[in-house]
Amino acid sequence: MRLPGAANFRPVSGLRPALYRSDHLGALDDADARRILALGITRVLDFRGVEERSAAMCRLTEVRVHSLPIEPTIVQKLNELIATGHRLTGADVTAHMQDTYRGFVRHNTPRFAQFFTHLLESNEPTVFHCTAGKDRTGFAAALLLKAVGASDEEVMRDYLLTNERLQVPDVSRLGLPREAMEVLWRVQPAFLHAALDEVEASYGSLEGYFREGLGLRERERELLRHQYGGSPRPDGGT
Repeated sequence: MRLPGAANFRPVSGLRPALYRSDHLGALDDADARRILALGITRVLDFRGVEERSAAMCRLTEVRVHSLPIEPTIVQKLNELIATGHRLTGADVTAHMQDTYRGFVRHNTPRFAQFFTHLLESNEPTVFHCTAGKDRTGFAAALLLKAVGASDEEVMRDYLLTNERLQVPDVSRLGLPREAMEVLWRVQPAFLHAALDEVEASYGSLEGYFREGLGLRERERELLRHQYGGSPRPDGGT
């Protein structure tokens, strides 16, 4: 599915088709909204910050929207560098993007735990998103895929699909050099690896992060596998 108003809307690779990831849903036209609602979507999980949400409210008025706010910081940091006279390079943006991803683990783990709480409550058709659907959403999708047993290659393939979906916007929109925008508006394995390295540093392992950071023990993992990956239910049912 290709939606003009949500270019990064797509199923999470390898999971049941009732779970979708996306960029924000505030630019949908009526036709886009009808196509999404036709998928049976009843729940939206929104990682955007307060100002992002108010600037582009969800156009799916018939669904329940749950706010899981993670405030963006990267553009502000880059503009502060420019204001000091720094000539921003792609390497600068890469380094700051990696730090942003480390911050997902250091500062925003409770939000990702809430994300899993909602998914465990029901497996109703759901879309989760942030603004571009690539960073906050990308990390959430990677965690979910690993929680249900996906390989590293499957996780990275889903993550990098963003680069086929999003086009780098006009540089005048954010006032950043083209070189910086080329990095900012795409994803790189180094970004996701930075978050996973922070998981190792802070929790010892991804399994430790699931247990101690996200509250996902074996029963919750089994339920996730059943609801989204097709494994048997924890109670032995199908």
